[in-house]
Amino acid sequence: MIEIEVQNETHQTQFRIKSLTVPRIGEGLRLKEPDGTWASYDVLDVWYQQADYGEVWVPYLHVKTTPADGGVSMAPAPTTQEMPNQAMPIADFLAKFEGDHEHETVKLNLDLGEEG
Repeated sequence: MIEIEVQNETHQTQFRIKSLTVPRIGEGLRLKEPDGTWASYDVLDVWYQQADYGEVWVPYLHVKTTPADGGVSMAPAPTTQEMPNQAMPIADFLAKFEGDHEHETVKLNLDLGEEG
């Protein structure tokens, strides 16, 4: 399972989901709304950032409600364990990435030719 950070533009929140794959830009997701219904979301952006705990790259998604989504359905009945609310204002989420130094670009060598 991959843990993915999701920034929800529609509700200005940030939370984590677990998935077997990382969705691509333009793909759709079904996410639970604050009122307990399910709604369709479009993936607007996907990027990876290095985790604080080592050489691990964490995927991030930027999503927005799919326009004219009429297929909203009620969530399944809750089980004995409730999911904790992990929502956070977008400003607090973005503050985690502000630093004292500028990000440095990495030069890539894309020459795949064989020398010889």
